[in-house]
Amino acid sequence: MFAVVVTFTLSPGQMTRFLPLMVENAQVSLRDEEGCHQFDVATDPDRPDELFLYELYNDAEAFAQHLATGHFKRFDAATRDMIAAKSVTTYRQVQQ
Repeated sequence: MFAVVVTFTLSPGQMTRFLPLMVENAQVSLRDEEGCHQFDVATDPDRPDELFLYELYNDAEAFAQHLATGHFKRFDAATRDMIAAKSVTTYRQVQQ
């Protein structure tokens, strides 16, 4: 498995516009992308401008395919101006 952790810091007051678009992106990814197995969207009321994602893909190629989908590109274009900062970290599963 290939894990992706994303933290968004949104511009103040953007969460109500951003969150439905993010949830839709997650739902479409899970429904339509064979290589996407998990796509969690999380927030914390104590940090109202921060959003956390945890995504699991088959491998790095499946994640790259996700980034190339039409739905992701539309999401990215629609939300670009709402984001103050974004951190993306990836992990590969340790084989046991």
